[in-house]
Amino acid sequence: MSVSKIKIDKELLKKAREHAAKAGYTSVEEFVSHIIEKEISKSEESESEEEVKKRLKGLGYIS
Repeated sequence: MSVSKIKIDKELLKKAREHAAKAGYTSVEEFVSHIIEKEISKSEESESEEEVKKRLKGLGYIS
């Protein structure tokens, strides 16, 4: 796994650190990675749901 750096507002970083600690993450990096993975997963699921709806419409099951 390669490592990259991103820039983030200092106040947002402070809040992320606090939340990460409260939630039991070992680091803010772990917390941010987890949040990004969840958002990508939700996005991919939404796309899949849309594809299913299109197919069902095409088959006449839903309008």
